[in-house]
Amino acid sequence: MRMKNILGRMADGIPAPELGMERYWQTVWRRFRRHRLAMVGGTVVLLIVLASLIGPLLSPYDPDAVVGGFSQPPSADHWLGTDQVGRDVLTRLLCATRISLLVGVLATLISTVIGVVLGLISGYFGGWVDMVIMRVTDMIMSFPYILLVLVAAAIFEPGLWNIILILGFVDWPGIARLVRGNVMSLRESNFVKSSIVAGMPRRHILFSEILPNTVAPILVYATSVLALSILDEASLSFIGMGVQPPTASLGNMLNNAQNLTILTERPWLWVPPGVTIILLVIAINLVGDALRDAMDPTAK
Repeated sequence: MRMKNILGRMADGIPAPELGMERYWQTVWRRFRRHRLAMVGGTVVLLIVLASLIGPLLSPYDPDAVVGGFSQPPSADHWLGTDQVGRDVLTRLLCATRISLLVGVLATLISTVIGVVLGLISGYFGGWVDMVIMRVTDMIMSFPYILLVLVAAAIFEPGLWNIILILGFVDWPGIARLVRGNVMSLRESNFVKSSIVAGMPRRHILFSEILPNTVAPILVYATSVLALSILDEASLSFIGMGVQPPTASLGNMLNNAQNLTILTERPWLWVPPGVTIILLVIAINLVGDALRDAMDPTAK
């Protein structure tokens, strides 16, 4: 029966994990390396992640401690100057990047898990189950995205974990629809029908047969959700509805830019977090574009 499943995958043009999964991921990596911009983007993301994890441990300053004068320009003691309270901007920037990445990664994981599970169930079982899940999905997607996030942030108390949960529970409909479409196509394939005839449990069919062949589009879509979650956190924190001070995030550090004097005379207070957001989002999108091309089964 195992041989029948392998032959069924080969007949459907899907590489069998038992035979060619290692070769498949080697091919994906070879294609990915050809994208020079993606390699640059991946390097930028890796450097930012390492700096946010290691930097605060090496910094001589506490991110919340007053260590200098108010709004001092960059100097030998404070490479990016100090903020209005006298805290070291570089130390706070490193901690803020770690917080924003934490929000983006956890929100993406939550939305991906919810979307994948609902998409698998909806696409495989069909019928009234599919109708209920898709109507709920359509209802959520019918609301303007930013309005839905703002309303949810206004209802619940602003804070780090609330923002993670809000973004995680708002971003799943797109992934659910993507997975549902792939599952509806795969459930008609020969290797899935062979597993059904063999009496395999549905859990095995969904998570061992169908899901591995849906990983590629999920990974590609998740990169766009990650970039969007980082931007959403920055937007909410910028207007005071996200991560709350004294905890630093890229968004609430940009909150200082609402003052015209700071915009024109103290660029060290808002340029570093703004540039960090731009670099992160562009780099993540470059990696996502390269993953899409590398995992395309029709590409030569």
